[in-house]
Amino acid sequence: MADQGVAALLVCTEPEVRYFTGFHTPFWQSPTRPWFTVVPPAGKPIAVIPSIGAATMSATWIDDVRTWSSPNLGDDGISLLVECLREVAGTDGRIGLPMGPETHVRMPLADLDRLRSIVGDFVDTTAIIRSLRMVKSEAEISKHRRICAIVSDAFAVLPDLLSTAMTERQAFAAFRGEILSQGADDVPYLVGATGPGGIDDIIRQPSDRVIEPGDLLIFDTGSTFDGYFSDFDRNFAFTHATHDAKDAYQAVWEATEAGLEAVRPGVTTTQIFEAMNAVLEGYGSLGNDVGRMGHGLGMQVTEWPSHTANDDTPIEENMVLTLEPGLFWAPGKAMVHEENLVVRSTGAELLSRRAAPDLPII
Repeated sequence: MADQGVAALLVCTEPEVRYFTGFHTPFWQSPTRPWFTVVPPAGKPIAVIPSIGAATMSATWIDDVRTWSSPNLGDDGISLLVECLREVAGTDGRIGLPMGPETHVRMPLADLDRLRSIVGDFVDTTAIIRSLRMVKSEAEISKHRRICAIVSDAFAVLPDLLSTAMTERQAFAAFRGEILSQGADDVPYLVGATGPGGIDDIIRQPSDRVIEPGDLLIFDTGSTFDGYFSDFDRNFAFTHATHDAKDAYQAVWEATEAGLEAVRPGVTTTQIFEAMNAVLEGYGSLGNDVGRMGHGLGMQVTEWPSHTANDDTPIEENMVLTLEPGLFWAPGKAMVHEENLVVRSTGAELLSRRAAPDLPII
């Protein structure tokens, strides 16, 4: 903040408020109320929040909790927030707000316009937030390790839970229940699909489609423990699989191996992308327009950085990342593989349990 001449930092989204305060609640699912945290150049952050959250916020390390009764259509916390910002930054101090990719502003646009009219334009502090949250502490890494172990255990018993003649909805419910029973706090993200000999859409909701012999299945889950995510997938075939499907699985598995070998402090996300993409091209990839082959992981299921052809973010020790090569191996048929890791001085340390090298058949 000193380097950028920022006198106060304002955050208002769930991960940023939680990062600075420890305020962890599912109440963010309600879009009604705004929540604010002001970070001064020195000392503890200040919470400016609806009164309904006072007790939970006061149980964190935050001492200064300022509240108003919300919802208030006439003034939903803006006057209280202005007062706090003026106190911290003065009348002329520059106020920072994350504005870049993978950030957003969580307040009504009319309130944001009103706030700007009083305190002036904000300074983009995405780089500050990004640099903090991309590199994890050992306490954060331990939470990732815990949820990755839980989901790995759930994937290990998945063949015993699923069978042909089940519907996709039944399969999803069985897997979600298993993850929770293994000890996850929540399974907020679970996508996947089944398809006869291949899958063309891996992010859709389950349907009443009945699983049949020869189907392929992908499950991709972002599950949480104490507010930190896992995010990895596994592929399966039912009864039997074609030679082409097995080759596609081998391609993405080997591409992941190449990514794991490439990960180390000092390389870039683009170099990791290129290592994985070279393997896929060797297997005759029809292209990949998804945009990236992995990303950062943390309090959100996707975070900075992205493994793309042009991201070029330098890899640092203690980043938690996913590797996610995807192969379009025939028209309308995709195979995607994903693992989670933490970057150490010597390279990648897997957090997810490594997938089988051959396509598992149920």
